[in-house]
Amino acid sequence: MVGVFSANVRKLEEKHKNHYICTSLSNIDTMNDFEELTKFVKDFIDARDWGQFHNPKDLALALSIEAAELNESFLWKKPEEAKPEKVREELADVIIYTLLLAEKYGWDISSIVKDKMKENAVKYPVEKAKGTAKKYTELQ
Repeated sequence: MVGVFSANVRKLEEKHKNHYICTSLSNIDTMNDFEELTKFVKDFIDARDWGQFHNPKDLALALSIEAAELNESFLWKKPEEAKPEKVREELADVIIYTLLLAEKYGWDISSIVKDKMKENAVKYPVEKAKGTAKKYTELQ
């Protein structure tokens, strides 16, 4: 799949030599961390001058809307009936807006996730939470 994507990127770059697509697009296959991914998304947006529309409120709304579209993939279906390609597409949108919102506040994704998991570890100790879906306020 990655090789096919790279080939398609090269075709696009060749076809649109005179049009800026994104300087980092050809390196997308080697991106492996949130910082690189955020930069890639930002470069894409900056090339189109869309940043003017990306304030925290609108990014949060877009994130919520994309999450609703992800949920829609499962609506009135058994989980296995959801189309994986649609779930993948909507999940990517959720991640993109998540990256942009974190970037807008200057937050490192890895740090905020680690911080939240530390909080969760206190709220949901293994000895109380294992095997139950109860909220931490309901754990005995």
